[in-house]
Amino acid sequence: PACRVAQSLAQYCVGANYAWAMAEGLFLLRLLVATSGRRCVPAFLLLGWGVPVLFVVPWVVLRYLYENEGCWERNEKVAVWWVIRCPILVAVAVNFVVFVRIVRILVAKVRAHQVSRGDTRLRLARSTLTLIPLLGVHEVVFALAGEGEGGGGLRLAR
Repeated sequence: PACRVAQSLAQYCVGANYAWAMAEGLFLLRLLVATSGRRCVPAFLLLGWGVPVLFVVPWVVLRYLYENEGCWERNEKVAVWWVIRCPILVAVAVNFVVFVRIVRILVAKVRAHQVSRGDTRLRLARSTLTLIPLLGVHEVVFALAGEGEGGGGLRLAR
């Protein structure tokens, strides 16, 4: 039982990681589009800590009912694994859309000459490169790569 609790906690932490990346991206977009994002902080807190509970608890129940073997480290039934994987893929997709919108806003500001420095393109490139790991945009490339055993070039690159 302790091993299964640890596995469930690990899945919650992975889900919280992606949920927080999504919350950070949405918060940043909100700050760029609106004047203030402070009123939405409770909603972002709920998104970061609460949303993972919505898919980890059903995953625990399904694991207990249909795949209650070992320490829950193997994913024999793919349908049960997708209960965890789908929300993560949704978070990756939302972050990619947020990333594209933020880059469009930054490019529009550079084109409008709102930035007074001469190194605006360098600053735009630097901020874009900073956003890639922050928002997990690199996960778009590896989103459908398998996490199980076996080979494959994309899995190996991941």
